[in-house]
Amino acid sequence: QVQLMESGGDLVQAGGSLRLSCAFHGYTFGINSMGWYRQAPGKEREMVAERNNNGGVRIYADSVKGRFTISRDNAQNTIYLQMDNLKPEDTAVYYCHANRIYPTKIEYWGQGTQVTVSS
Repeated sequence: QVQLMESGGDLVQAGGSLRLSCAFHGYTFGINSMGWYRQAPGKEREMVAERNNNGGVRIYADSVKGRFTISRDNAQNTIYLQMDNLKPEDTAVYYCHANRIYPTKIEYWGQGTQVTVSS
């Protein structure tokens, strides 16, 4: 099992910045990637940023490229999402995600943290 706990969501004005944190604990063997998803009201959950644990390759949604940065602190067992130049359309609940591929494929989710960007 892997436990994920997000923090850092808040209300911010457009153009502002936030940093989300996701502390992870548990049996992390076989986890090949971790990242962030978001879900806005009435919309499907979408990938925001993912980081591969082998080599650190990062992928971003087109809508956040150049504004958001995913990183990981192994010593703190934490992944971060630095969000700059926030826009009202970034308003959503942000979820931390971990993908295990071995020995079985399992996806883990945090409880979510609310980000609201006012115009």
